[in-house]
Amino acid sequence: QVQVVESGGGLVQAGGSLRLSCAASGRVSAISAMGWYRQAPEKQRELVATVTRGRSTNYTDSVKGRFTISRDNAKNTVYLQMNSLKPEDTAVYYCVASRFEHDYWGQGTQVNVSS
Repeated sequence: QVQVVESGGGLVQAGGSLRLSCAASGRVSAISAMGWYRQAPEKQRELVATVTRGRSTNYTDSVKGRFTISRDNAKNTVYLQMNSLKPEDTAVYYCVASRFEHDYWGQGTQVNVSS
């Protein structure tokens, strides 16, 4: 099993920045991709960004140029640096770690962006 724990959410004004962290523990060997999803009230969960073990990244269009995902393989940790935040970025942000055919999700961290 893999345990995933997020941290770093909070309340920020529009235009501000936050940095989310996600640490994986347990059977962390062979974790391939890690990433972030988010779910706003009454909306479906959506992909935000992913990063492979080789540090190839992928972003949803709405965050390109504002968010940066990075990964520390030695610490089994992934980060999401969020700049120029907008009210529409308000959501619960979930971290996911993929190991073989399984995806392991964290409990989520709330991000609120006020206008």
